Amino acid sequence: MKIGKYKLISLETGTIYLDGGAMFGVVPKTLWQKTNPADELNRVKLSTRNLLLISDDKIILIDTGIGEYWDDKFTKIYGVDHSMHSLTAGFKKNGIEAGDITDVILTHLHFDHTGGSVTRENNKFLPAFPKATYHVQKKHFDWANNPSEKDRASFIRERFIPLFEEGVLNLIDNKNEFDENISFMLIDGHTIAQQMVKISDGSETLLYCADLMPFASHIRIPYIMAYDINPLKTLEEKKTILPQAAEKEWKLFFEHDPEITAATVERSQNGFVIKNALYEL
Repeated sequence: MKIGKYKLISLETGTIYLDGGAMFGVVPKTLWQKTNPADELNRVKLSTRNLLLISDDKIILIDTGIGEYWDDKFTKIYGVDHSMHSLTAGFKKNGIEAGDITDVILTHLHFDHTGGSVTRENNKFLPAFPKATYHVQKKHFDWANNPSEKDRASFIRERFIPLFEEGVLNLIDNKNEFDENISFMLIDGHTIAQQMVKISDGSETLLYCADLMPFASHIRIPYIMAYDINPLKTLEEKKTILPQAAEKEWKLFFEHDPEITAATVERSQNGFVIKNALYEL
């Protein structure tokens, strides 16, 4: 897929497992298990799916997956699995090396979105992409450094503080534009100042939904994660964004859906539903 000056490549970078109840909030299991079956521990499978944007002068990576170098306890709790997919394997498949990445856009700093931002050398975490500038909203970075008790476990400092310490983290001060084809939609329901990435050339648009709608099943308005710090805000954000997506036929990119990469949506008598599902870009 090509939008404006960018070629878009979807990267499957691993899988994790999270509690199904937490992923769907107040929605009963009898409903969510139809689309997202749970394992024996009541966990559902999540892809860690990232996106490459390639132009003549830039190679941009959106989010970095959960990454590696986790201890056995963490790996077991979250079912971290790179046996089929990894960021390294995805790069190799597309003829790209870590040193080719010019920019990393981080939607937010939860560990499953920025864990792959660093590598470990001599027991020290360092930026994984040596020539890249990393971009995140300043307001979100401030929150990540002083989170609430509710979401503190989602921020693992060793996965993002080295970027700041090494001087490669660009703190965006409430700015919405990156370039002529890339802009940000800032939302606060899941976490403060999460930036969804909108790639558009006027005729074609793809919205990288991050954790507003991690699964395709989350296009249903009431399907909201218990992880969200302000679920009523998430509700309003979905009610604002989904009508635009339906009317303008945006492709919604799902970072965590284990099957569906992206989809267009439409209104139905029962709310918003998938119009066309894409299993690859």
